[in-house]
Amino acid sequence: MALALKSTCFVQLKKPKSCCAFRSLRQLAVVSTKRNTTMAALSTVSTIGISETFAKLKKEGKVAFIPYITAGDPDLSTTAQALKVLDSCGSDIIELGVPYSDPLADGPVIQAAATRSLARGTNFDAIISMLKEVVPQLSSPVALFSYYNPILKRGVEKFMSIVNDAGVHGLVVPDVPLEETEILRKEALKYKIELVLLTTPTTPTSRMKAIVEAAEGFVYLVSSVGVTGARASVSDRVETLLQDIKEATTKPVAVGFGISKPEHVKQVASWGADGVIVGSAMVKLLGEAKSPEEGLKELEDFTRSLVSALL
Repeated sequence: MALALKSTCFVQLKKPKSCCAFRSLRQLAVVSTKRNTTMAALSTVSTIGISETFAKLKKEGKVAFIPYITAGDPDLSTTAQALKVLDSCGSDIIELGVPYSDPLADGPVIQAAATRSLARGTNFDAIISMLKEVVPQLSSPVALFSYYNPILKRGVEKFMSIVNDAGVHGLVVPDVPLEETEILRKEALKYKIELVLLTTPTTPTSRMKAIVEAAEGFVYLVSSVGVTGARASVSDRVETLLQDIKEATTKPVAVGFGISKPEHVKQVASWGADGVIVGSAMVKLLGEAKSPEEGLKELEDFTRSLVSALL
């Protein structure tokens, strides 16, 4: 019943800026959960791309909130609900991780989530089927986070075609070297997928400039050396790295890896980031909850606290 009740909140045409507004809307109208043509029309939301989202937020003087979750953990049905919760609670862009058996860039929390997801039979085709159902109901663009091997396995052009058909707007491939992005960029451009590239604290300046030149959507600044995972604090060096990148490009820069608290979000925003990415802390809530319903409620509360830190 908890999930069914939440689903009544996802038919609005405009996304409330907080879950409180989301709940007020729910109290004002009783909406049938039965599918019919009228409801189908209402559930389709017009979504702008990643670059346009950042441009819009910049005009409004706002910083993008970008949550990350792993597809299929605890199951794809919960992932579908989680995407709707994240969207309705004020997320601006949503990253969805495609589980992979050898996630080199990920820390223990996301690795464990990928392992659980794969063990339950989650696969790429099932994720795409779920996205085709859910994306039309979201006002936030979705960016897939996928390792390079699964893309190569399907064929780059075919992969881009499939994710485009599913309504995906962006792609993050953490383990592809800049020198091997040419074919990815070509096919991504062809299918209107914005290819986000990553730069790290150890990336030489000359290489960082080449990365930001090639990146689409936004530049993903990895805040610390190592893998993903919640950390006690965000390194002060991020402020300097942000300044260096902004001297090299006018493209938006979002900071991720290790950001897990409202105070982290506020700090990174104050340093000049255009977006803040929170992953492991989100994944942990969903993966370790006693039930999917509990996980979704905790995700909602946590998302609200992080979005509020950017207001």
